[in-house]
Amino acid sequence: MMGKLIDYVEKAFLITIGLFAIMAMGQEVWAIIARQHVELKDLLLMFIFAEVIGMLGVYYSSKRIPIDLPLFIAVTALARLIILGDKENFNGMTLLAESGAILLIACGGFVIRYRHSDKGERTLPKNED
Repeated sequence: MMGKLIDYVEKAFLITIGLFAIMAMGQEVWAIIARQHVELKDLLLMFIFAEVIGMLGVYYSSKRIPIDLPLFIAVTALARLIILGDKENFNGMTLLAESGAILLIACGGFVIRYRHSDKGERTLPKNED
């Protein structure tokens, strides 16, 4: 009984996240149309929304979320943060920390994606379908 309740709550939250991502994407498109100008920060934000929606789609089709999808979202969010950085109060240490975080996430993603098997060859994570 408790397991089914948790499952229903999880599904409700995932549907809510999907609806909010679609709604936020629509608001962003509307804002771009209203100002008649597209910037790189807008494209990166749209990419984040698309990745969130894609991640939900992968979850519903496979009942699991591959770890590399949230890592891609994190890298994109950090890149967007760097692009939107405060140019007037530029702080080199903040930029270094943000770019270092991107490097760490990318290295972690590489290690996770290309784990070595017992034979010493690179393999992709196995699907447990």
